[in-house]
Amino acid sequence: MHLKSNLIFQKFNWLSSLTLANKILISMGLGLFIGSFTTAPLTGTDTVSQAFVLLLQMTALPFVALSLISGIGSLSKPQGFAILKYGSWVLVGLLLLTLSFIMLAPLAFPDWVNSSFYSATITKTTESVDYVRLFIPSNPFAAFANTVIPSVVLFSVFMGIGLINLPNKTRTIEVLNDLQSAVGNISSLVMKTAPLGVFCIAQKAASTLEAEVISGLVVYISVVCVVVFITTFIVLPAAVATLTPARYKHVLRISQEAMITAFATGSFFGVLPVITSQLKQYIEDYSKDQPDIALIPEIIVPMSFSLPTGGKLLSIVFILFAAWFSGEQILVTDYNTLIISGLIQLFGSTTVAMPQLLDLFNISGSMFELFIVSDNLIVGRLGALLSVMFTVSLTLLITAALVKRITFKWRAFFKAMVIIPLITGLFLYALSFVLDALSHRYEGYDAFIDRDFLYNQSSHQEVKSLPKTIPVSKQTDTLKRIQQRGVLRIGYYRDDLPYAFHNKKGKLVGFDIEVLSILAADLGVKAEFVKIYRKETASLLEQGYLDIVTGIPLIPDNMQKYTLTTPYTEQSLAILTRDIRRGDFIDWLSIRERKDFIIGVPESFFYQSIISKNFKAGKVWEISSPRLFFREDYQHIDAMIFGAASASAWTLLYPEYTVVTPKPALPPVAIAFPISSHDPAFELFMRNWILMKQRNSTFDKLFTYWIEGKAPDYVMEQ
Repeated sequence: MHLKSNLIFQKFNWLSSLTLANKILISMGLGLFIGSFTTAPLTGTDTVSQAFVLLLQMTALPFVALSLISGIGSLSKPQGFAILKYGSWVLVGLLLLTLSFIMLAPLAFPDWVNSSFYSATITKTTESVDYVRLFIPSNPFAAFANTVIPSVVLFSVFMGIGLINLPNKTRTIEVLNDLQSAVGNISSLVMKTAPLGVFCIAQKAASTLEAEVISGLVVYISVVCVVVFITTFIVLPAAVATLTPARYKHVLRISQEAMITAFATGSFFGVLPVITSQLKQYIEDYSKDQPDIALIPEIIVPMSFSLPTGGKLLSIVFILFAAWFSGEQILVTDYNTLIISGLIQLFGSTTVAMPQLLDLFNISGSMFELFIVSDNLIVGRLGALLSVMFTVSLTLLITAALVKRITFKWRAFFKAMVIIPLITGLFLYALSFVLDALSHRYEGYDAFIDRDFLYNQSSHQEVKSLPKTIPVSKQTDTLKRIQQRGVLRIGYYRDDLPYAFHNKKGKLVGFDIEVLSILAADLGVKAEFVKIYRKETASLLEQGYLDIVTGIPLIPDNMQKYTLTTPYTEQSLAILTRDIRRGDFIDWLSIRERKDFIIGVPESFFYQSIISKNFKAGKVWEISSPRLFFREDYQHIDAMIFGAASASAWTLLYPEYTVVTPKPALPPVAIAFPISSHDPAFELFMRNWILMKQRNSTFDKLFTYWIEGKAPDYVMEQ
């Protein structure tokens, strides 16, 4: 019996001999394997994974503050100036090195045709970040409570600076060091539960992944994987190995445990104590004659979290991807603006910075949703991986500079100069080749055209041309005329995307078509749609042949021609132009001042007095149909002023065109239905009917479906 138990013990003894990093790696693999065969998280895994991440974060903020205060406070003035001097140069150098590889990401993007539906956030004005309040805490306790990292870091730095000149600071430093050690012990205790926590996180992630989300982001995630692999495992370690006594394998060994944990949890913040501990241990081994140098990680590592470094820089890759994915372009000449603005924005949270950066380059705000999905899927984990290596490299380089041990290894340098460009070019070319080889078909047109009514309405009939003789109705009461006829007769315009168009089956559909079909159903009659020209609208309504017509902009020119209902929706004004011309239409002031521009305006949006006041320098053409703008005979027109929703629909048919919302965003234009001018009773009915449909969110759901191209969460039959 005793022998049998010994054999069992020896059989499983290898588990106890594994390092923590290996245990975490095995746990993650096991969690992913089990999760791939389950459709939901196992009971309790959600709670355990959430508890583990919170426990990691519990010690991180106190660790940041205590490390900075005690680390800086224990320095002398010369040491403080030396860290500032060398740290600034090393930080700038690493940033430039990392960014140079990040900006190569577009080389791997395949040559796919892309376009996207309208986003309601395309003209949303994002709130500017108050950088003064972000960095300077009027109430440090509020900064701690709300996890405002830049404010906490700055407060801790100033507290450390305040301690430098105190004559009797030794006792205070000892207390702070004891508290820091206590926090480190707690962190070590939490890390012992990492295999269980990582298993639960991996199982939950693998079981809840959606195939549609992964396929939609395959390009972005693949490119990020390549960029992170090159910078994390090749470029940054090679830079350290070239300039310091540390060897390539030493850099990887120091980072190993923290990288695995950061990748598994998706949290760089939670592994700051682990990084500091590993770096202190390594630095103590090769600088025993200068024990104070071991304090450097306690300063650099916490401070690096609030800097726009490491994984935060992947947000710039997403901006480049978002422009490509939505059919936009960011030119190489815009890279300086992207880098400078990105670095400033990324001092804060990436979720705060992303809407600002999307807005800066006029990219649809709907891309922010993809950013959140990708970040939670895997990119956040890859970013944490890069952040660990960046911080380790930064600390080792600064430390080597301080102890005068920067050594340029020519052999390692020439080796890196051959291997790194070769691997980078090979990986980016191979990825681009693989993505190009994938069977990708542009589906924007099909996604737009292959739709039917959202609500189950009774069938309607369509009259594609007017009768030769228009019968004049003697009944001026529109509601009575509709009931007598048993039909609500509706006029609609050609080329009125996405409000009226024919779907893949040839059926007349669209936002306005469904709205007015619902109106017919509410009146208990059938809907009959008649295709008309805009110049025929007023006479057909006055003759009583038509009861109502699909929507037009509520502008003075239209208000003088027609009687209009209360508005039922709105459109923001935008510019429709070719992708390669988007940079010419960023702001309204420059558009007005360009004397060589020819601007087209569809007749329904043509506001004569405003155009004559604001476009004196340029030429503005009124065009009868937006479809003309895409024809060869009209290619002399540089751009078209149009409603953003309508313009976005046209880009799905012509993906080489793009929608630009010049700044500042103009107030939206209301859209209303033309009706007869002789029937105030019908006008009052329509006002109340529209109000009722707005209150029960019918218009919101139809807008989401027809304009934004998304299925609403819940639809109740009308």
